[in-house]
Amino acid sequence: MKLKFVFIHGTAGWGSYDKRYEKMPYWGMRGGDLISYLNEKGFDSYAASVSPFGSAWDRSCELYAQIFGKRTDYGISHSKVYGHERFGRDYTGCALIPDLTDGTKLVLIGHSFGGTTARLFAELMAHGDEAERAAAENGDISPLFLGGMEDRIHSVCAAACAMNGNSSFDMLSDPGFDLNSVKVPWWSRYFGRRMSNQLQTETDGRDPRDCADHDMQIDQAAILNERMCTLPDVYYYSVPCSYTKKSGDSYVPKKGMEPFFVMRSYQIGQYTGMTKGGTRIGQEWKENDGRVSTISETSPFGAPSRKLDPHDLRPGIWNVYPVHDGDHMSLQGGLLHKKDIRSFYLDMLTMISSAD
Repeated sequence: MKLKFVFIHGTAGWGSYDKRYEKMPYWGMRGGDLISYLNEKGFDSYAASVSPFGSAWDRSCELYAQIFGKRTDYGISHSKVYGHERFGRDYTGCALIPDLTDGTKLVLIGHSFGGTTARLFAELMAHGDEAERAAAENGDISPLFLGGMEDRIHSVCAAACAMNGNSSFDMLSDPGFDLNSVKVPWWSRYFGRRMSNQLQTETDGRDPRDCADHDMQIDQAAILNERMCTLPDVYYYSVPCSYTKKSGDSYVPKKGMEPFFVMRSYQIGQYTGMTKGGTRIGQEWKENDGRVSTISETSPFGAPSRKLDPHDLRPGIWNVYPVHDGDHMSLQGGLLHKKDIRSFYLDMLTMISSAD
């Protein structure tokens, strides 16, 4: 069985189609290009480039076009609902995987929102989309929306992924929670504002319902989870992260967390509240990696899951890694704090390859 490993970046991220990947690879960061390293070790690995702030749907459509060398088709129904062009970039002749054959299976490895992208992509490959099939005329439809391609997916791995939503988005819109009441180190506000300003200036003006921030709200994540089933013949892996410690009723960041995350980590570590849809965000959401609550990164609520046993890997169930002692970018190589992640991913790909 031939495997191709496709790495999918998170929000505000980039891949091999983007010029900045040569200067700073998203996968590896300051520690060097992870993808090149894995290829040298014999694993056919690729770094996809999808919309930095796009919805899981748009990113899945882009991922399909890249992998199979086609023009990006966001769908007739979807493009009408969200008011954007149906077609995007054409990857004909410049596919991400130039030697993809019918017998090849895909291993999808997503960091942060890249994990959600991988999950929806696998769901569409398996079952397609009913609304798009209904809107199609005279066979004018992307094969992605027809489904029937579950056998092309070997594994889905979600690293530091907010599978159940990100409480910080609900926190920011909760009138019952005073962000300014959370005591944080003075310098963390500077770094926190820098990150917020960067994200605001880089957004691309899309419909607010068709973006990553919307999909990561807890209520919307629950809706997505209802749609994205755990496919019986696909192996699922998750790597939850935590870099906080308990302090009274709160969680506070450990020393060495990326400075861009410290302010938000303190805030998440003190927040309890209610989503607009009525879901309670309790004490269990406080432990975090600086950006996402650890509980959300473990497995989708209600989905079958078990502790990872490298010697007994099972499909159709989430095989959950032990909680990784690191912040949200520690599995990427770090932003200001350099991390060597090569051995972690080499072990991961070796293990995944061992599954039948």
